[in-house]
Amino acid sequence: MISVVLQKKLKSATGDMQLDVAFEIKKGQLATLYGKSGAGKTTIFRILAGLLNSDQGKITVNNTIWLDTEKKINLPPQKRKIGFVFQEYALFPNMTVLENLKFALRNNKDDSFVKELIEIVKLGDLQFRKPDTLSGGQKQRVALARALVQKPEILMLDEPLSALDFEIRNKLQQYILQVHREFNLTTILISHDISEIIKMSDYLIELDHGKIIKQGLPTKVLTQNKVSGKFQLHGEILAMVNQDFIFIITVLIGKEIIKVVADADESKKLNIGDKVIIASKAFNPIIYKID
Repeated sequence: MISVVLQKKLKSATGDMQLDVAFEIKKGQLATLYGKSGAGKTTIFRILAGLLNSDQGKITVNNTIWLDTEKKINLPPQKRKIGFVFQEYALFPNMTVLENLKFALRNNKDDSFVKELIEIVKLGDLQFRKPDTLSGGQKQRVALARALVQKPEILMLDEPLSALDFEIRNKLQQYILQVHREFNLTTILISHDISEIIKMSDYLIELDHGKIIKQGLPTKVLTQNKVSGKFQLHGEILAMVNQDFIFIITVLIGKEIIKVVADADESKKLNIGDKVIIASKAFNPIIYKID
């Protein structure tokens, strides 16, 4: 269990902002922080990792206090068992894949776990190559393996896949879910990708201007409990065409394009570029905007 209570005064593009959050993440969950840029997501990550001080707060991880401003407890980053994966790969360019992973072992000389990770993340054919010979997806697999070398209590993912194309992102999502489950990790993800959030997350925390505005199951948070269909597809509106009393809505789902009929009242709530869920009720597709 991760228990977090934090307050910190921040500077934002619109002036001063007070970060004031409290949440819990169960052991073994994959939880996502979601919200507009500047909402406070990365600040929470940095405080959790011990890279930034909070004005007030308490962080408890599996009954161990990492931070308690009242008791003046603040574990340094090296004593917090966290594995980080960022959008930027930050690999050592002069080292091979294998050397990058072994370097992350620090003083632990047993490299048997490194070999296990190489197999799990499918790096066997790449282990003797240097980062500048790898694709973006391959580099991110190395970064994921490196984050796991220290066997962290928490795996933290700061939009690690946002710069990758759909196919590579989809494969890496599978790798992340695999290692999350295989090592029984508690994982915290920052993401703006709705389909990624719903595919990967057990729990969603939505932030706005430093405050938690909603939290819970991803589909319920994102759709305000409106969806109860037999199936759900997540996509983005590409076009809307008025035909008499109805609208034909063109939606991109993954790499596929589908068309959905919506009435005038439904269409008033929709715009090109909106993220939506298409659900089915009695074989009748219904489209919902994701807030």
